[in-house]
Order: sequence, then structure tokens, then C-alpha cells
Amino acid sequence: MGRLVLLALGMTLNPSLHLRDVEGIERYPLKVDKGHAEALFFIAEDCPISNYYSQEIRRICDAYRARGVGCSLVYVDPTLSDAAAAKHAQEYGHGAYPKIVDRNHALVEATGATITPEAVVIAPNETIAYRGRIDDSYVSLGKKRRVVTEFDLRDALDAVLTGKPASRAEVQAVGCYISPLSAYQH
Repeated sequence: MGRLVLLALGMTLNPSLHLRDVEGIERYPLKVDKGHAEALFFIAEDCPISNYYSQEIRRICDAYRARGVGCSLVYVDPTLSDAAAAKHAQEYGHGAYPKIVDRNHALVEATGATITPEAVVIAPNETIAYRGRIDDSYVSLGKKRRVVTEFDLRDALDAVLTGKPASRAEVQAVGCYISPLSAYQH
């Protein structure tokens, strides 16, 4: 998996990759319009750190929508039903952005995501401009900071929207590991 992660940064993604969201709408989460960006949030409904970040994800999506950033939640548990994902998103206060259950880990593999929550920013040239933590709220598993001092995802989005590279293209996320598909098979 480490090799996949190294290869994903800077590689051109497949904008024709499409999946249906929990409402049955076909989505192209790796396709980005010129002058825009896409933020994918890889989450797991049973990951406490993913759940902790739900309000911050919504704040980021709300704040950047007018600036041309699309957001999508990507649930990594392929056994999760669409109804359960929609219910989880509603219970944790997520917004009107798409919710996708990545049943074949197509987005996990395409982006190299390994942790939940992990954000991936797709630039207008359909490459990964940033992958990593949302901010530095967590020092490590179970160890939360009192004051957030680094806003990695917001910084990356600001850079991409002004045509610049993110100052840090990859920052290690803290959270729950994304299990391989084989772990979900009974």
C-alpha cells in the first residue's frame, strides 16, 4: 500500500471514474472544473475521530463552496448501506454535499487514502494537490490538542484556488486505518 500512496500524489487521476451517491445520483468525484477544486473526505461511521471532525468538515464545505470547491464524503466501509450512510451523515450534521459509499475502494485506491478522516484535494488539472489531515486537532490517537494551530486542509485549498501548490502536499492524518476490502468479506 505504501507504493500506491507514493504514486498517487501528482499523478493525473481518472476523471471518468463514477460512483452513485447514497441518493442514487451518479457522481464524478475526480472531475474538476477549471478554476475549481474538489475536497474528498474519507470517513468511517465507526471511527470516533471521523465523527469528531463532522462539524469541521461541514464548516469547510460551507466556507469554500462559494469559492468553487466541491465536497464529497466518502464512506470507506463497503458493507455500509446507503440508508445507514445517509442516516449517519444526518446524525452528525453533515451538509448537502454528496455522500458516497466506496464499495470497491475505487476512490481509496485512486487517491491513496489510508486513514479516516483523511482529506484529499483534487486540483483543476485533476491531480492530487493535497492529501492528509484536516488540521492538527489530534497529536496522536487518543491525544487531542487544546488549541488547533495548523489548518492544513484550509491552507491547501487556499493555495490551490490561487493557482499555487499546497505548501505541504501531504500531511499524515491521525485516525482509523482503512481496512483492505478483504477484511470486509465474510
